[in-house]
Amino acid sequence: MTRRLPLAALAAAATLSLAAHAAHAAEGPNDAQIAAIVVTANQVDVDAGKLAAGRTKSATVKAFAQQMVTDHSGVNKMAVDLVTKLKVKPQDNPTAQSLQKGGDDNLAKLRTLDGAAFDKAYVDHEVDYHVAVLDALDQVLIPSASNAELKALLVKVRPAIDAHLQHARHLQGALK
Repeated sequence: MTRRLPLAALAAAATLSLAAHAAHAAEGPNDAQIAAIVVTANQVDVDAGKLAAGRTKSATVKAFAQQMVTDHSGVNKMAVDLVTKLKVKPQDNPTAQSLQKGGDDNLAKLRTLDGAAFDKAYVDHEVDYHVAVLDALDQVLIPSASNAELKALLVKVRPAIDAHLQHARHLQGALK
């Protein structure tokens, strides 16, 4: 049976993946652009998690959403602390802008849903988003990072992003 993905989830995954590949094709983003991408990507997930935690009636979806808020807020703090230490100012770029737009579009769609439809759309988006983030980390962000500490941070958080994906997939299967 073919699984149909919500348009917002496909758009978010495609936006992150295509923007990351476009950046890679043009020699990849610099460290300041990577910082902006990382902060934006995490904030998008924090915002979606806050909405989901406040809206879902499912204890498992609520726990997952709260974990996304906690974990992605923590990564953002580490990223901001690092770029402050390195005196790197995050540089806005088309990838970060696309991520923000995709996140805003996802929130707008989620706000129109409730109950099981909301839970399914939120979790489906989380699966697709984490797939796209892992792809961007592996294909663009980690290879493009020139600062060793920034690269180390990206490598350090990768297993947590993968764990989020596995958790979201498990939750997705339970919601069907």
